[in-house]
Amino acid sequence: MADFNPNSTPILTVTELNRLARQVLEQSFPLFWVSGEISNFTRAASGHWYFSLKDASAQVRCVMFKGRNSYVDFTPREGDKVEARCTVTLYEARGDFQLTVEFIQRAGLGALFEAFEKLKQELSLEGLFDANRKKRIPPHPRQIGIVTSADAAALRDVLTTLKRRMPNIAVIIYPTPVQGKGAAQLIVKAINTASERAECDVLIICRGGGSIEDLWQFNEETVARAIANCNIPTISGVGHETDFTICDFVADSRAATPTAAAELATPSHEYLFHRLDQFESQLHKTMNTVIAQHVQALDYLIRRLISPQQYIQKQQRQLAQIDDRLNRGVQQQLNHWQFNLARLSQNLTHLNPKSVLTRGYALVQNDSGAIIKNSQDLRLGDTVRLTFQHGSAEASVTNTH
Repeated sequence: MADFNPNSTPILTVTELNRLARQVLEQSFPLFWVSGEISNFTRAASGHWYFSLKDASAQVRCVMFKGRNSYVDFTPREGDKVEARCTVTLYEARGDFQLTVEFIQRAGLGALFEAFEKLKQELSLEGLFDANRKKRIPPHPRQIGIVTSADAAALRDVLTTLKRRMPNIAVIIYPTPVQGKGAAQLIVKAINTASERAECDVLIICRGGGSIEDLWQFNEETVARAIANCNIPTISGVGHETDFTICDFVADSRAATPTAAAELATPSHEYLFHRLDQFESQLHKTMNTVIAQHVQALDYLIRRLISPQQYIQKQQRQLAQIDDRLNRGVQQQLNHWQFNLARLSQNLTHLNPKSVLTRGYALVQNDSGAIIKNSQDLRLGDTVRLTFQHGSAEASVTNTH
């Protein structure tokens, strides 16, 4: 199709006319914001939203496709004042002028979000969100404190969860309004009271879900500083999983919901019983192993252990063996000595002069008793003594040779 030229007089079909109008509108209007009141809201089976935005003098049809409205945290209702970020277009099939909505929020949220981000940045720069200043949540608290409204559904959810998980833990409630004018100061007072009393091991600060306006008390700076200065470890359980408040960032731990905060604050008694069973089983196994080792050691010692009588008999056998060895040693020594004595006796016998006499020889001695070995020692007329094997005689030397 040729471009539209107002100086010519083309004949257009309705489809061509509507398409040209759509192109002119989409090219002429950039993405912009428009505020108005919801009217004739409809959710189609496809998931798309169809509604009108109106004010006191006019209205405009709007469409928000499923891929966009799935990111909106609320469902618009008749009469809601909203702010929509959208583009202008024309629905060619009917020739309807309409807005294609890219994002929608409740009226006035822009200022709230701006205030939220500003305070968040200030407190972050100050260090209130730093992980190193956050206190550890005790794994086994003896007493739990709850800061919330006494008649809130969130309190019932928390108490039900605490009773289910660990019914023996005591609970102290610090009641305070969590919505409305002046609620922030009352929340601060409740937190300070819990901190000063120091009667709880952990403090849950919670409320149910709601709009950003409903949760705004937990975005107040005074509440954030009260939580930061609290001496008790704190858990924030404000809103639903997609809701975030300043309270979440400054608390020692953040839970997605009040119920999740109760679960975070307490161990499960079922889990503890299960762990206890595991420890008991492990203890039995360890004890059986130790007992078996000691029984083995005892069996070994029993095999080595003997009675006193057996010990005496063993000693007697050892003494008898020693006595036998001593007797054999003494006998060997005696035999050795007897052999030496006999040998020496035989040698003495051989060396005994008298033994020579038995063979017919005689022993010659002079008057002084000296043995005469040489005839030259004798003179004629000397008297000598002759000793025989048996007896002796005296003789006079008559000649020498």
